Amino acid sequence: MAESRSHKTTANRIAKKINTEYNDGKGVDIKSKNATIEVETPETVADALGQLRGHRGPAYIAGTNKEAVNKAMETTKGTTGGVMDNQGNIIKPSTRKR
Repeated sequence: MAESRSHKTTANRIAKKINTEYNDGKGVDIKSKNATIEVETPETVADALGQLRGHRGPAYIAGTNKEAVNKAMETTKGTTGGVMDNQGNIIKPSTRKR
């Protein structure tokens, strides 16, 4: 499936904010020493936890819009995963330890 413009824009914005680079290949979208972030659209939120599985440290799903953020909040309920908005602001903190 082709990458959406909103996905790429959000991923680049968050990567720049945390001083790292966006990975547009296989694997998670953004990986820094402090967090692992998977950027998702409303249609792909359900896949995010599987993609974050196995990564150490705080892990976040970043929604490309309000609908994606709301779906991410539902998906991460009862998990250690956190949620970010499309600006990189933490909506739900990840409870995973670094």
